[in-house]
Amino acid sequence: IGAYTISFPHPERKKDLQQITFLDTPGHAAFSSMRARGATVTDIVVLVVAANDGVMPQTIEALNHAKAARVPILVAVNKCDHPNANPMKVRQQLQEKGLVPDDWGGETIFVDCSALTKQGVDKLLEMILLQADLLELKANPDRMAKGNVIESGIEPGGPIATVLVRKGTLRVGDVILCGEFYGKARALINEEGKRLKEASPSVAVKILGLNGVPDAGLEFTVCENERSARDLAAERAQADRTENLEAKSKVTLENLFATLDSQAGKTLKVVVKADTQGSVEAIVEALKKIDTDKVALEVIHSDVGTISENDVALASASHGVILGFHTRLDSTAAEKAKHANVRGRRYAI
Repeated sequence: IGAYTISFPHPERKKDLQQITFLDTPGHAAFSSMRARGATVTDIVVLVVAANDGVMPQTIEALNHAKAARVPILVAVNKCDHPNANPMKVRQQLQEKGLVPDDWGGETIFVDCSALTKQGVDKLLEMILLQADLLELKANPDRMAKGNVIESGIEPGGPIATVLVRKGTLRVGDVILCGEFYGKARALINEEGKRLKEASPSVAVKILGLNGVPDAGLEFTVCENERSARDLAAERAQADRTENLEAKSKVTLENLFATLDSQAGKTLKVVVKADTQGSVEAIVEALKKIDTDKVALEVIHSDVGTISENDVALASASHGVILGFHTRLDSTAAEKAKHANVRGRRYAI
């Protein structure tokens, strides 16, 4: 997911520059969990529909996410400059899905625009700002920051998390707790790579300084001090481990034979590594959907970052293969893979 902030003059008060933060989620069907997360942290959903294609399966999926999160929807009918454009057809298709255009007596604002010629883009931004006024979207900047992780991964400087601040103001040096990870915010970096001193509500920044890669979608909070953050993080890690153990060891007498039978079949075990949390998730979901009776697929480990010695050891012990997406192979891991005869493949997404 990409996140960026722009400033735009308010349609009624031209001198008043307003900020809008966009979360840009991929349209591919495999990224539905990312879109679901996007919808839960946003205030207004802009549904982009191509005027020449009309409503596609992923449009309906995105629409359902927005409805499930009860977020107001604005429709941007894009590619209106296309020779085959039919904005009326889009309105008709979406009316059947319950989005009645405001000029047909409904509630939903439709804006015809073109990303190529920039026609209608200003109108779309004005509509977003007017909608924000109507919804009275406000947050308190004078409190400890709270928000959500949008995307996470590993960069040369260590684990990074892109977060969206929802309440309060996040400052460099704040102690952040996120799931079972914590750390001091060493740096806050915006989408242009500039370092910021602080991030106010609805600003998205990259944080450096966490001691691990948190799952995307998790909530982060700022703690009083490092000690309380460390204790809470340890507690959560312990609870997670206990839960995982319980989930693994549930073999009852009734399902004992089924379990034995299923283990007799062939199982392909895979370790999945990719460059960002969102990608890992989408790939694992896509792999699980592959349906075949001949072989079962088990993802024994999926994570962000370089393929390491541990990954090779894990694949070797369970006779599995390693799949890497947009990620490097550690030099020591490459040696170890040769010795242990572990197969590893790397792909572009």
